[in-house]
Amino acid sequence: MNVTVLGASGFVGKHLRAALAARGDAVKTASLRDPAAAAQACAGADAVVNLAGETVAQRWTPAVKERIRSSRVDAPHALIDALAKISDPPKAYVSASAIGFYGTSEDDTFDESSPPGRDFLAQVCVEWEAEAQRAASFGARVALVRTGLALGLDGGALAKLLPLFKAGAGGIVASGRQWYSWIHIADLVGIYLAAIDGFEGVLDATAPEPVRNAEFTRSFAAALHRPAFLPVPAFAVGLVLGEAALVVTEGQRVLPTRTASLGYAFRFPGIDAAFADLFART
Repeated sequence: MNVTVLGASGFVGKHLRAALAARGDAVKTASLRDPAAAAQACAGADAVVNLAGETVAQRWTPAVKERIRSSRVDAPHALIDALAKISDPPKAYVSASAIGFYGTSEDDTFDESSPPGRDFLAQVCVEWEAEAQRAASFGARVALVRTGLALGLDGGALAKLLPLFKAGAGGIVASGRQWYSWIHIADLVGIYLAAIDGFEGVLDATAPEPVRNAEFTRSFAAALHRPAFLPVPAFAVGLVLGEAALVVTEGQRVLPTRTASLGYAFRFPGIDAAFADLFART
């Protein structure tokens, strides 16, 4: 297959490119900083995967919030407009999204059929997905991958936490009761490959066994053979991340109901096996 990846230099993009190359696909990369040029790079592609977006793992100042929204809404809007004008648009459009779509909750359980939340990130996800759906206007099959906490040692949240836990300075965050809907990077890439190959619609990219922060912390520390006894109070997270702290201190329990019903078989459904695999590589 011919696949164009946007945002290919990021954590997920690097793993996806490697997986595509390993199975013999022809891979192009492009940047959404120039939507018209990106559209030309997508011409004739069997699938386009849009992973581009400003990181949400930072303090949400007004300027940062605008960059988060613009990179996920305005830039894809310009891309879809440009793709609609080329003579050979892609056959499939696979867009990243996030489980932030559902908002946060300590008690509720969400899946692909759940309505959106009302906070900033949820509303960004709603607009993000609406732009992706516009690719259907030129006949593209559309898939939306709502990603949870992606686990890998070379990027994402885990890479940032690793030095703390190795030093024995890791610990439960806030109450420890907040849900973490996580996914091993191998399964996240597997879901993207399934979307490239034929899955469509909304796909939750989260393992089928989400865990509370306390269990996540225990499993992480145990895999490293390190203690994890230094709790991180919610106010401390708030001082660092501001409004973005809600993602860490409140969380959400998300199940990949539709993803599994379409036939995706998770390699790492449980957190202990996921950490064991990741740290077996070090």
